Amino acid sequence: MIEDDALTLQRVRAGDDTAFALLVRRYEPKLRAYVVQMVGIEEEARDLVQEAFIRAWKHLDQYDPTYRFSTWLFRIAHNLAIDHLRRNRRPMVSLDLGEDEEGDAMQLDLPDPGRGPLATLANRELAAALAREIAHLPAAYRELVILRHFVGLAYNEIAELKRLPLGTVKNKLFRAHSVLREALGEYLGQVGGAT
Repeated sequence: MIEDDALTLQRVRAGDDTAFALLVRRYEPKLRAYVVQMVGIEEEARDLVQEAFIRAWKHLDQYDPTYRFSTWLFRIAHNLAIDHLRRNRRPMVSLDLGEDEEGDAMQLDLPDPGRGPLATLANRELAAALAREIAHLPAAYRELVILRHFVGLAYNEIAELKRLPLGTVKNKLFRAHSVLREALGEYLGQVGGAT
């Protein structure tokens, strides 16, 4: 049985240093997934997540137990990621492998043994199109999509983290999904019919 955060935090405050390690193990994967989506570089995300845990540890006395610990921790990580992005604005660099002799874009092919070639191609095209369309979403929608689908937070957790009404989160995600569904209509049809 997993101990809830409130009980774990009581142990931390009572001087049990190993209890904080439980919180790190519990939240590090989701926190890292979120920060990677924000900053785009795994190594930088790891550093930011580590800094978020350090700050949480140092400032545990500032934690308001009327909110979830995870919300507070995600807010710390979010602020660190935003500060990092402001300090380190980088020009976009293409990850394309260049072109082959015929002028077609080359891609790194990783075969999926469970799928046929047409399904693999359709899935690859869908993933690329989805990434493009998510990047083109308005920032408020994009962040909610990342929190919901890449981090796996529930609607109420997102509402708490972003300090938005639950209805607003649901509405914005519905709109974002509608925009994505409309933009990806042709790809969704290909994936559904490819084998």
